[in-house]
Amino acid sequence: MKLSTKTRYAMRFMVFLAEHHGQGWIAMKEIAAEEGISKKYLEQVVSPLTGAGLLEVKRGVAGGFKLAREPEQITLADIMAVSEDGLELMQCLTEFSACSNMDGCVSKNIWSGLQGAINDYLRSRTLADVISQ
Repeated sequence: MKLSTKTRYAMRFMVFLAEHHGQGWIAMKEIAAEEGISKKYLEQVVSPLTGAGLLEVKRGVAGGFKLAREPEQITLADIMAVSEDGLELMQCLTEFSACSNMDGCVSKNIWSGLQGAINDYLRSRTLADVISQ
């Protein structure tokens, strides 16, 4: 399983904002420079995060980004769900017609257990947890 670059950059962006939480608006160019990520690419990454209510945006010279909630209230699952368009490892775990072997599939329990462990971990970890390590 590979996570997309979009997800990795979304995590880095959100962790950066969590580390600077309470310090006001932070410009995209500052985050891009500090994280070594293209500003153009970050613009694509933050749009869904803003749409999901995880970020606040202020336009203009004194504008920038900040977390929409406290770092303790934003889980890694919140970020992953937006950047990966869901948290499903395999279609067969959410779509009953995804596989013709659904009824006799012996490995579905394996994938279901792995999916549960990943979801539990992501839901139990917040941005505050990440920055406190």
